[in-house]
Amino acid sequence: MTSWIVPNWPAPANIEALSTTRRGGVSDGVFQGLNLGNHVGDDPTRVLENRKLLQEDAHLPAPPAWLNQVHGTEVMELPLSEGSVPDSDAAYTDKSGEVCCIMTADCLPVLFCSEDGQEVAAAHAGWRGLLDGVLENTLAKFTQPQNVMVWFGPAIGPDAFEVGPEVREQFVARQPEAKVAFKPHNDRWLADIYQLARLRLEAVGVSQIFGGEYCTHSDPELFYSYRRDGKTGRQATLIWRL
Repeated sequence: MTSWIVPNWPAPANIEALSTTRRGGVSDGVFQGLNLGNHVGDDPTRVLENRKLLQEDAHLPAPPAWLNQVHGTEVMELPLSEGSVPDSDAAYTDKSGEVCCIMTADCLPVLFCSEDGQEVAAAHAGWRGLLDGVLENTLAKFTQPQNVMVWFGPAIGPDAFEVGPEVREQFVARQPEAKVAFKPHNDRWLADIYQLARLRLEAVGVSQIFGGEYCTHSDPELFYSYRRDGKTGRQATLIWRL
């Protein structure tokens, strides 16, 4: 049986959302569990079976709209054309039964929901996409961005995300307050991707921000982690409106 995390946020009753773990599924070896990524070297038939299990166990209204994530800032509006897997790092919809979905293995998955339950989105925020504005671009799709709540799914934690000085410099150049999200670590820095995302969202008026308590890197039983393992699977974070 697959298992997942349900966001703890005050979303309207017609909103369904979840973030998968690696528990359950049929993949083995380094992909042991519910690997949902078909681009990481796993047996494609096992990935298809895992995706089928997710759809059945979570009672999804439709197959997730899978994206080819490229660490960019493009936001796709659902529904996609049949068979399309566009290069994009976020999905938005105001249609019921369309499943916004992104995959991660350390990067930050971010879910968005309007207070009236009519609009939802999911974004993939690695540090490059976060720096370049993927969250702001996703928020801009909403009719009333000031009335949007956000949930941070499982990502690499602040004690494990080591980056070079050039990463810190780029964030601080865009937003001086970002200094607080970096701690010195030898000749490098430990970055708090949750705090960086929070700062960017607060700067554009989002005040309802939830989640952010997991660390994919430090929990190999529950999560895939690219930083920890290199060759590994992907978990997914999904949202849809009924």
